[in-house]
Amino acid sequence: LNSYENRVYQFQDEHRRRLVTKIYRPQRWSDEQILEEHQFALDLQNADIPVAVPMNLGGTTLFNYEGYRFAVFPSVGGRSFEVDNWDQLEMVGRFLGRIHQVGTSNPFVHRPTLGLEEYVFQPRRELENSSFIPMHLENSFFSDLDRLIGVLESQWKNNWPSIRLHGDCHPSNILWRDGPMFVDLDDARNGPAVQDIWMLLNGDRNDRIAQLDTIAEAYSEFHDFPHQQLQLIEPLRGLRMVHYMAWLAKRWQDPAFPRAFPWFGEAKYWENQVLAFKEQLAALE
Repeated sequence: LNSYENRVYQFQDEHRRRLVTKIYRPQRWSDEQILEEHQFALDLQNADIPVAVPMNLGGTTLFNYEGYRFAVFPSVGGRSFEVDNWDQLEMVGRFLGRIHQVGTSNPFVHRPTLGLEEYVFQPRRELENSSFIPMHLENSFFSDLDRLIGVLESQWKNNWPSIRLHGDCHPSNILWRDGPMFVDLDDARNGPAVQDIWMLLNGDRNDRIAQLDTIAEAYSEFHDFPHQQLQLIEPLRGLRMVHYMAWLAKRWQDPAFPRAFPWFGEAKYWENQVLAFKEQLAALE
């Protein structure tokens, strides 16, 4: 199935049940961190929130075979979530409120908290030590990147309420049947609630405001909407931009990545990133 960070396969067992196995990328998460992901999924399921939950087989949800950790899930089919469908968006907003109600109960202990070190400073070092940026772009690339990082530092505060998050709540991680089914908690971590909201917004400014209004009204039925955190949307977009580039560079030796992202090695991509830095700086300012 479509996954780059891990390896995910669908199969049938001897009883012809459709199952999915998720094989975790070695050395990314500790056993404790993976089990926290599983416990979060179980907590959400116990609150009647539709989420993909690993199966407990023989008293555990995490297994090891020749050094590879994996979990087994029931297969949860569904069609794509339609971000421009207002009824679907409203229902997703309600469930996000419920997810965050559960997430507020207690934070992750072993999983990280979303912040500048993981999403900006480490990626900056990764990019500097890579050989991907064309030589003729290096000066402008790192000059604009450092300007962006400086603005992100000035706008990022560590005193936002931090809760357990889905962490990567974009439309591809929501399947639709009679309602939403949230999948892939692999990036779950502590952080501000708006992290699970902003990636659902798309289109021009008027479209995004209308979508945000729909989500906020539905979300507020179950949990206080984090209005003060809306100022974090553009900083979070900047964090994701920097992190994504470094993630591709770090994983490039995995054969799946050059096949899936062939444009990453082209000068045109890096030229576009310099332009994207300038656009994001304008949005932040």
